[in-house]
Amino acid sequence: MARIRISSTIIILFVMVQTGFLLFMYARYSSFMPQSQEKPSQVHILILSSWRSGSSFVGQLFSQHPSVFYLMEPAWHVWVTMYQNSAKVLHMAVRDLVRSVFLCDMSVFDAYMPWKRNLSDLFQWAVSRALCSAPACDSFQRTDITSEMACKTLCGRYPFTKVEEACKTYSHVAIKEVRFFDLKVLYPLLTDPSLNLKIIHLVRDPRAVVKSREQSVKALARDNGIVLSTNGTKVEDSKYKVMQEICRSHVQIYETATLKPPSFLKDRYLMIRFEDLVRDPLSEISEMYKFADLSLTPTLKSWVYNITHGQGPGKKKEAFKITSRDAVNVSQAWRSVLSFQKIKKIQEVCKGAINMLGYQLVDSEKEQRDLSLDLVLPRRQHQFSWSSFNPKN
Repeated sequence: MARIRISSTIIILFVMVQTGFLLFMYARYSSFMPQSQEKPSQVHILILSSWRSGSSFVGQLFSQHPSVFYLMEPAWHVWVTMYQNSAKVLHMAVRDLVRSVFLCDMSVFDAYMPWKRNLSDLFQWAVSRALCSAPACDSFQRTDITSEMACKTLCGRYPFTKVEEACKTYSHVAIKEVRFFDLKVLYPLLTDPSLNLKIIHLVRDPRAVVKSREQSVKALARDNGIVLSTNGTKVEDSKYKVMQEICRSHVQIYETATLKPPSFLKDRYLMIRFEDLVRDPLSEISEMYKFADLSLTPTLKSWVYNITHGQGPGKKKEAFKITSRDAVNVSQAWRSVLSFQKIKKIQEVCKGAINMLGYQLVDSEKEQRDLSLDLVLPRRQHQFSWSSFNPKN
């Protein structure tokens, strides 16, 4: 009986040691799991907006950060190449290109730029600090605040292969796009295990957007045609049909993200209003950076102050450039420039978006011109909070 008891003790000890060893090996194996089963090493940020909504400025807030690889509207190449199609038809091609860029696979541009390329062949490449500093270009350091003009002069002839090489060296990849009109199109990216995607949805008062669009009528004519499905014909938006589609898309995106959203959107969607951003830049930027797992550096703080406290609203020829301006003045310029007749028409086609996004309608020219009347409603009345919502999906 003693032998049996000794043997049983030995067996129990053996089993305990074996179990401990197996747990140890499992822990070691788990730490070396393939990359595809782990959280992606990069953070992917999509700045989702529409033309003339301040998205270029927001793009620069990310582009100038030393941890961010940024591209401005890479899907421009899709629309230029396939301009006879509608925006809805091009959604898939745009999404596939954006996914490839997030994964730093720049071979996707072979379909749109089949020739031997330099950095300068990429749309608006020079507004990307990452393409103006090492390893893409040797003229600037990552911590520098770069200018588009200086970058064009010094970096344009570097080979296109530098785009992919540089992308792979950053912790964050950010893309600014104005060519998505439906949040559900992005669901495959949000559920893709190889991506860690976060969406910043930038909106602006539609009345201010129209005022800004009137400075860029010719530049927007081709895009207008794609939005309105005119089979390649360029059009002006004199009847605000494009604005109606833009407003409808903002409502769709915001409602999808905040009214019974799928669980995979939790903590991955942030709506920012341009007017809030220019009134309190550092607070709004800090919120965006926190959302994107970034920190605001002293250099960026200084740059943000200078870029938002310039003199005047900016010149017409600077419509697509980031220059130092009086940002609050810019956000209110529509109230003194547009006629009340135009305002009434814009409010008619965009009433749903104006109400939902937190702007106040005006009922008279007197209200429009009275700058003491604040038409930007307190954000807390319109801000969605995940803490008050328990998704079932």
